[in-house]
Amino acid sequence: MRSLLTLSAVLATSLLSAQAITNISISDPTALGLMQGQYDPSAHAASTVIDDHHQIICELRTLVSPDSLKAHMEQLVAFQTRHTYSDTLSSIIGIGAARRWAFSRFQGIGAANDGRLVPAYLRFDFADDVCDPAQDLRNVLAVLPGRDTSNKSIVLIEAHLDSRCEDNCDPTCPAQGADDNASGSALVIELARVLSRYTFNHTLVFMLTVGEEQGLVGATAMSTFCVDHGIAIKGVQNNDIVGGIWCGTTSSEPGCPAEGDVDSLHVRLFSNGSITRTYRGFARTINMYYEEKLRSQVAVPMTIEVMNVEDREDRGGDHIPFRVDDFRNVRFTSANEHGNANVEDSTYHDRQHTSNDILGVDTDGDLVVDSFFVDFNYLQRNTVINGLTASLLALGPEPPAFVVHDEPTGLRVSFTATAGAIAYRIGVRAGNTNPNFTAVYRTTDTSFTIPGLSAGVLYYVSAATIDASGIMSPFSREYGKSNDAVTPPAPVDDLPYGINCASIGQPELSPKRDRFTLSAEPNPFTERTMIRISGPPHTADAMSLIIIDALGRVAARISIRSGPDGAVIPYTHNGTPGLHRALLLINGRIVANAPMLAVGAGAP
Repeated sequence: MRSLLTLSAVLATSLLSAQAITNISISDPTALGLMQGQYDPSAHAASTVIDDHHQIICELRTLVSPDSLKAHMEQLVAFQTRHTYSDTLSSIIGIGAARRWAFSRFQGIGAANDGRLVPAYLRFDFADDVCDPAQDLRNVLAVLPGRDTSNKSIVLIEAHLDSRCEDNCDPTCPAQGADDNASGSALVIELARVLSRYTFNHTLVFMLTVGEEQGLVGATAMSTFCVDHGIAIKGVQNNDIVGGIWCGTTSSEPGCPAEGDVDSLHVRLFSNGSITRTYRGFARTINMYYEEKLRSQVAVPMTIEVMNVEDREDRGGDHIPFRVDDFRNVRFTSANEHGNANVEDSTYHDRQHTSNDILGVDTDGDLVVDSFFVDFNYLQRNTVINGLTASLLALGPEPPAFVVHDEPTGLRVSFTATAGAIAYRIGVRAGNTNPNFTAVYRTTDTSFTIPGLSAGVLYYVSAATIDASGIMSPFSREYGKSNDAVTPPAPVDDLPYGINCASIGQPELSPKRDRFTLSAEPNPFTERTMIRISGPPHTADAMSLIIIDALGRVAARISIRSGPDGAVIPYTHNGTPGLHRALLLINGRIVANAPMLAVGAGAP
């Protein structure tokens, strides 16, 4: 067995992996044209245009579903492993099956929304000098065209699809990767499902990467591809470990307080703190989006923590390659993590980066997982925050052009008048240790002397535009100036551009008609059981039932026909006892799965 890839090696290879990535291409030229802004918006218009950010944000609260997120995650962990180098031919196990399922989900979402969502693969080779070299690795992405090609920058929502266990070069070990990172992948798929019904000015791209665990490879390939093909990016929202709420024995600093601590009310935003770039300003923008637009409109308010580092200690994520190429970016991560991923430590027993990163456990013996390591309501809240951010970013303005003047009477900001702007925000920080603003002010003038400053103090100043719809741009980079005079205090910005969801009708959701369920009776069973399939009438070219064991090996394949009321399939087990899983496939896509326990003769 190969030696384990250390955390420091992951970070080292992440900055060099662009040199080892070759033959980057996209499977659908249409998707490339959409990302480049080379298309006719009228050809991709929605039959019903919904573009009011008040309605979009209010509907996000209910359209993003914990049950839907759970279903996505159940499917993702059912592939047993999504290791970057795992099986690509199997229809039920490995990264190939996972990426084809994700691609088909994007296809289905597009078909349900005027064909506007265009899926594609980003393909590339990777000359890995730690594990084996790999060819034809594939990110899965889906493009939702914007209606305004005058500004061609895209908004990218991403998560890594791949998983791993203790040995990062082992593609066959069970690696369900529930929290790391089926949670982020489910978030991306769910937002594609929900946001595809709306119309935005900017193009949205939903992406699932591979190779994150081998050194941020898939994200580097995408960032390089964007640079090489002139694809501008307005913002990157990376989601990695966004559903768990339990603190492990270990967690990378800045980490959670103690083993067993539970936190479902905070989410962390990691970003690079360079004052000459826009990254940390993006994190502050997201926090202000939430405070102004959503906090007062949700039953369970969240706290967004703007972290003072780019990532956890000795760790890295898929936002970093985009920072290397100077694209605005941020990483969303749960407040609590179950481990620091230091699997080389013989005392390590947390779930992260192990075969124990599973969805949950069965505590009452009925073969149904009932105690989950992922909180789907918490994941839903993090998904809504992502949707809020992407929507406002894709509908809103650009940061203003401005100058900070160091004058005897204090620091003065002068703006170049921006078309469509009704006001400007000025964010101020005293010193460079606090990641949050000390104060935020709002002005309708193009010249503004910053209030409340002390003499002899270094301040960092950035600004944002507010348009006629009440949407704020991302905050700009910061400018550091030492102030020379005391300036009188003034009221801070009271964030007046909120929304009232009580006045906005919620859409009536049609019942889901495409859900299948499986059950076995009896279960547990000795040699024979009946597998019941419930669901809508369905005509398919290929419909089958596959039984796999706990290691993902196929125990049986059964071709079936489903009538108006489903089907009942007799199953005789000829394999070894133990926990098995029944998978229902339609045209090669897994649409339902259920656990089955085969016990030996005479077992209770």
